[in-house]
Amino acid sequence: MSFQESIAVWTDREPTLDEELRALGEDDLAEMAYLPPDWTGVLAHIFISTALGQRGPRVKVYLKKGRHQPSASISIGPNPRVLASSLDERDLNQLAPQVVAWVALNHESLTTFWFEGEDLDIADVAEFGRSLKKV
Repeated sequence: MSFQESIAVWTDREPTLDEELRALGEDDLAEMAYLPPDWTGVLAHIFISTALGQRGPRVKVYLKKGRHQPSASISIGPNPRVLASSLDERDLNQLAPQVVAWVALNHESLTTFWFEGEDLDIADVAEFGRSLKKV
């Protein structure tokens, strides 16, 4: 894969966070945070962001935080679903039900953050993360 490829053409695997960030334009602005397990009740790290690239509202789940780590994307909505994954199948099968339940529980807040969160400062982002409900 060359650096010139757009993230939109990746259909065979979930891109890493590093690949998604490199695909953003210079004027793109995004607020991002990893939510730790003790904030969500999910035994993994959940990455939330404001609108990131050309994809729709979603969160990413990681076993280990990091720009080059495998992850899975879960849609944000009342009926969330796994959109793509580069996690091992065993890990995905274990984590997906927890993350889907967490997103369903918090979908209204997560949707607001996706579309309007870029105006928040760091203290507001932290407060938002702590205000989300646990599963």
